[in-house]
Amino acid sequence: MIDASLGGMVTLIVAVAITADVGGARGPDAGAYLFALGLGLLMLVRRTHPGLALLATAVGLSGYYIADYPPIGLAVPVAAALYSAAEQGRTLLAISVGSVLLAASCFFRLRDGEQLSYLLGYELPWSVAVMAGAVALGDGVRSRQIRHAQQRRREQDLLAATREQAARRIAQERLQVSRDLHDVLAHTTTVISLQADVAREALDDRDPAAARAALAVIREASGQATEELRATVALLRQPAEQAARTPAGGLAQLDRLAAATSAAGLPATVRVHGARAPVPAVVDATAYRIVQEALTNAVRHARATRVDVEVRHLPGRIEITVRDDGRGDTGGRGGHGLTGMRERAEIVGGTLSTTSGAGFAVRVELPLRVAP
Repeated sequence: MIDASLGGMVTLIVAVAITADVGGARGPDAGAYLFALGLGLLMLVRRTHPGLALLATAVGLSGYYIADYPPIGLAVPVAAALYSAAEQGRTLLAISVGSVLLAASCFFRLRDGEQLSYLLGYELPWSVAVMAGAVALGDGVRSRQIRHAQQRRREQDLLAATREQAARRIAQERLQVSRDLHDVLAHTTTVISLQADVAREALDDRDPAAARAALAVIREASGQATEELRATVALLRQPAEQAARTPAGGLAQLDRLAAATSAAGLPATVRVHGARAPVPAVVDATAYRIVQEALTNAVRHARATRVDVEVRHLPGRIEITVRDDGRGDTGGRGGHGLTGMRERAEIVGGTLSTTSGAGFAVRVELPLRVAP
């Protein structure tokens, strides 16, 4: 629609100039007006073939003057073609064609006896101004279009990056939730399963006291699991900044973990060395979850007679070792357990390693300063 309107304007302006008939050996006829129509039609291909439209305009204008039709100037008939070529990125071609047309026009005008003072004082500056303005306008429009396209691309890239970051954050949060649920439920179900076996055997042996003791441990373990699950759900409902500051179990609760492990039938002890320094909440919770999972693995897989938790507060870091005297690594401790513990440690900039032999040991080192 825009190209058709521009073509109509070009045809109208050139036709009016032809009708004025301000000179020339040959008066306006159908051929002259067909030339005006042709210039307008060339605007329909100015976007797809800008170079062709410009060259055809230049050739047509030359033929018009060779046919001795009334003068219509130089700048006005070619201005639209020059603008279109520059707008489509053919600025150098527009400058070259415009320069050739100006040079040819000056040559033929001087040859035909036009005064040099008039040519240099009026005709040439006017033509140069109109043609240069058309090229500059087209180039400026193209530059603005490029800037807008680049801005749109940047906005699209930013939107895509934002969506990717949101998806990655959601995936990380889901992974964190799955880890927390795994740690809570794995430890609790292990204790409940073992104590249920103890209670069943006690009932078979007609030992109600032992059965009641086992059921009491089951009740306490399930109660603790319920509390931790409620805390986890409450954590999910909090804003991200507040949730990051809310502890979900920490080093201060290791004695409770050891007591639950002992109640499950595997005696556990906790020993702490060194003066405790302030521990970031995320590191505190990470240490708690790793110890919880390590104790759960010991109860499930080790067939050990005891397990020891040793915590060392060192300058700038915490070292925790969970060691049992069981069978060592028999392959049953794989799966999500060790992988989850290692991932937890790495998230806060720590490391986790295991050793196997006379028993099995999990050693984790956590920094007291978490990288942002």
